[in-house]
Amino acid sequence: MNDKLKHIELLLLDVDGVMTDGRIIWDANGTEIKFFNVKDGHGIKLVQRAGIQVGIITGRVSPVVDLRAKELGIEILYQGSLRKQESYDEIKRRTGLADHQIAYMGDDVIDVPVMRRVGFSAAPADALPEVLKVADYVACARGGWGAVRELCDLLLKGRGMWQELVVERYEL
Repeated sequence: MNDKLKHIELLLLDVDGVMTDGRIIWDANGTEIKFFNVKDGHGIKLVQRAGIQVGIITGRVSPVVDLRAKELGIEILYQGSLRKQESYDEIKRRTGLADHQIAYMGDDVIDVPVMRRVGFSAAPADALPEVLKVADYVACARGGWGAVRELCDLLLKGRGMWQELVVERYEL
């Protein structure tokens, strides 16, 4: 597993069920509400500090996702991607990266085609069984409850950056 992690230059994430717990909440005015985990966000910032780009490919379109991406400095953002493999191919063209340099975390069958192509695939603990079967790594945490942070920490350790970016910085 560590050999795969050493080469990762880009982490791609699904949103609903990965960055969130999968619930979609609407208020009486039709405003969509999503819950994002702060620890996941910090993990994303840590991998960015390590030089790993982060991107999002999601099947839904949501202004809330635009806001979260901006807050985290995520510039690679594909919403309304019902054929995620097409978005993935476009991202590869834009970045010039090869499959073995990309990691992806997904939770549903729409994510499987991309998960089969990337260098390292991951899933939250509560992903569908079909997704768990193809994942290189299954987080202990559920989507929206720290699964992304687990993957970020794993990437940092695999790239040999954990000591510098976490242990030394936060005096652990």
